[in-house]
Amino acid sequence: MRVVLAGGGTAGHIEPALALADALRRLDPRIGITCLGTERGLETRLVPARGYELELVPAVPLPRSLSPKLLTVPGRLAGAIGSAAGILDKVGADVLVGFGGYVATPGYLGARRRGVPIVVHEANPRPGLANRLGARLTEHVFTGHPDAVLPNAEYIGIPLRREISMMDRLSMGDKARSYFGLESDRVTLLVFGGSQGARSVNQAALEAAPYLRAAGVQVLHVIGPKNTVEVEPPPGDPQYVILPYVDRMDLAYAAADLVLSRAGAMTCAELTAVGLPAAFVPLPHGNGEQRLNAEPIVRAGGGLMVDDANLSAAWIVQTLLPILNDPERVVAMSEAASRMGRKDADMALARKVLEIAHR
Repeated sequence: MRVVLAGGGTAGHIEPALALADALRRLDPRIGITCLGTERGLETRLVPARGYELELVPAVPLPRSLSPKLLTVPGRLAGAIGSAAGILDKVGADVLVGFGGYVATPGYLGARRRGVPIVVHEANPRPGLANRLGARLTEHVFTGHPDAVLPNAEYIGIPLRREISMMDRLSMGDKARSYFGLESDRVTLLVFGGSQGARSVNQAALEAAPYLRAAGVQVLHVIGPKNTVEVEPPPGDPQYVILPYVDRMDLAYAAADLVLSRAGAMTCAELTAVGLPAAFVPLPHGNGEQRLNAEPIVRAGGGLMVDDANLSAAWIVQTLLPILNDPERVVAMSEAASRMGRKDADMALARKVLEIAHR
């Protein structure tokens, strides 16, 4: 059995693909897995690090508006489709699973050209252009959000890494806090802005640092690999730990009582899977999908939401700090978040993919 996965560019496309790859290998270690990617995406680092084969196709971003660049798309797309079809031939693909992004469009069209069965997984409530196209080419469509609208769609959840989806957050708490140099008995706030960080989230948290510290709250703050901090909180007790990037997000989640973060699809899926309540700050631009990601969790009582424009140190002190200092409310929010989680989407999708390929 040979499975080709097409999902590149951002962690939101790559991580579900890799979680599916892990699940397929658990079902059958003999399965051959190849990931399609482009040279500009995070997959060039993430895929080899997880031990999977990566094949590159040319990136063909589509212009967001009518412009002369649109005229160059058909020729470049034809080349990318030919490249993807050649890879499918080379590996002897039995099925192609697409997760969206630049690489999915040539993957879908290359698979259609070669007669390879297509499976589409869409993580977001508002499907992207690539997956809207892919869903027209197959009846095998799965979504990570219950409100996503695509032809033939079946809600299945977002495949997650087992170290996160199967983690017992409470039993790992002391070990996780020690890992980051935090005290085991302090209320802990985790702050991060997605894989690249978020300047507005960083600024508000840093400005609130003295007030959080005065209230006895320690902070683990992941600022993002490309962001810098002009003035760090001075050393003191409780700790305010600043890191550019965290490879062990499972430990970061286990260390935390509550999160302040963006509301990407993967973030929402991971937080609900581990039962971690959050204050969501949806990305203020784009198509509004981050707000849609967080709304079901907030309605269920597993989090709260604040507009990026309204996020400030004062909001953290006035709204978030009272929750952090109310253990019963944190527990209730944690239970509500956990009820929204899907822990088994990786295995459920893997079984569907194998069934489709065998058929």
